[in-house]
Amino acid sequence: MNEKEKPKDISERTFAFALAVVRLCQRLEKQTDVYRTLGRQLLRSGTSIGANVEEAQAGQSRADFVSKYAIALKEARETIYWLRLIQETDSSKSEKSDDLIQEADEISRIIGSIIVNTKKGNI
Repeated sequence: MNEKEKPKDISERTFAFALAVVRLCQRLEKQTDVYRTLGRQLLRSGTSIGANVEEAQAGQSRADFVSKYAIALKEARETIYWLRLIQETDSSKSEKSDDLIQEADEISRIIGSIIVNTKKGNI
C-alpha cells in the first residue's frame, strides 16, 4: 500500500491489511505444505488484528478498550514474525511481503500509540 491508499481510520486500515493478508494466504495455499501451514498461521494473526480493533470500539470500559488493543498489538507483532519467516524462505522474495511487513509495523506503532494515549487519559 502506498501513502495515498492508506485509510486514515485504524479500523479501515486494519481491515484493508486483513484483505491483503487473505490474498497472500490464498496464494500460499497453492504452494507446498510448509507454506500452507505458514499461511494458516499468518491468516489467523493477520485477520485477528482488525477483529480486536473492532471489539475494542465496543469496549465496556477503558480497561477493556486497552485490553483489546493490547491483543491487537500482540497479533500485529506475531503477523510480522510470520511475514518475515515467509519472506526469508520464499525464493521469489516478493515485494508484496515487504509492503505487508511495513504496513504491519506501522499498524503496530499506531496501536501502541493508542494504548499509551488511552492509559494517559488522552483518548
